[in-house]
Amino acid sequence: MSWKTEFWAGLKTIAPIIVAAMPIGLVFGAVAASKGLSPFEATLMSAMVFAGGSQFVAMDIWTHPASWTALGFAALLVNIRHVLMGASLGRKLQAFSPLQKYLGVLVMADENWAMAEARAQKATLTPAYYAGLAVLFYCNWVACSLIGALLGAFLGDPATIGLDFAFPAVFIVLVMGFWKGPATGMVLIASAAASILVHHFVPGAWYIAAGAAAGLAAALFKGKFRRTAVA
Repeated sequence: MSWKTEFWAGLKTIAPIIVAAMPIGLVFGAVAASKGLSPFEATLMSAMVFAGGSQFVAMDIWTHPASWTALGFAALLVNIRHVLMGASLGRKLQAFSPLQKYLGVLVMADENWAMAEARAQKATLTPAYYAGLAVLFYCNWVACSLIGALLGAFLGDPATIGLDFAFPAVFIVLVMGFWKGPATGMVLIASAAASILVHHFVPGAWYIAAGAAAGLAAALFKGKFRRTAVA
């Protein structure tokens, strides 16, 4: 297929997720404005960091003056999952040049990563298709952050109109796209249980790392059990 056809195919695939991500970007911009960031600063953060989870955590612990060590460590802790995501996606980038691989990982987010993984299970993941997944998604996040920061005072508390649920709703949809029966449920239960327990007893963002580690352990156990059963 042509580059244009592949690009539009990726764009159509990510379009519903882009719509769902719009309120999340607006909420981030509004939260950033409430913490004292200017619209330019909020937009610059979204453009350079491009990681909604770590950006919201950063806003949650934001102080004046900001503790860059604490912010950096929180962002690292939240985004450590990208190491596993990048390792998984890297095996599907045979059609990419070295520069395309670098740029692709640079704009990798949970949403376009999930869509890319789904595509790779059915056909070759091409640079054009991935660009269709990533480019507009990135631009949408940055633009919505700017709009949210500009309109922060008018948006008010996002919980009052249900916008606070937009973030988890998107991830529920993404997770269900990878559902493969009870084995997937075991991984999700292990991850959720670990996250809830650590969130309840340990301050900070450690619950995110705990959930990822528990899910990974459950997946490894599932794979080992399956190989033993086959043998």
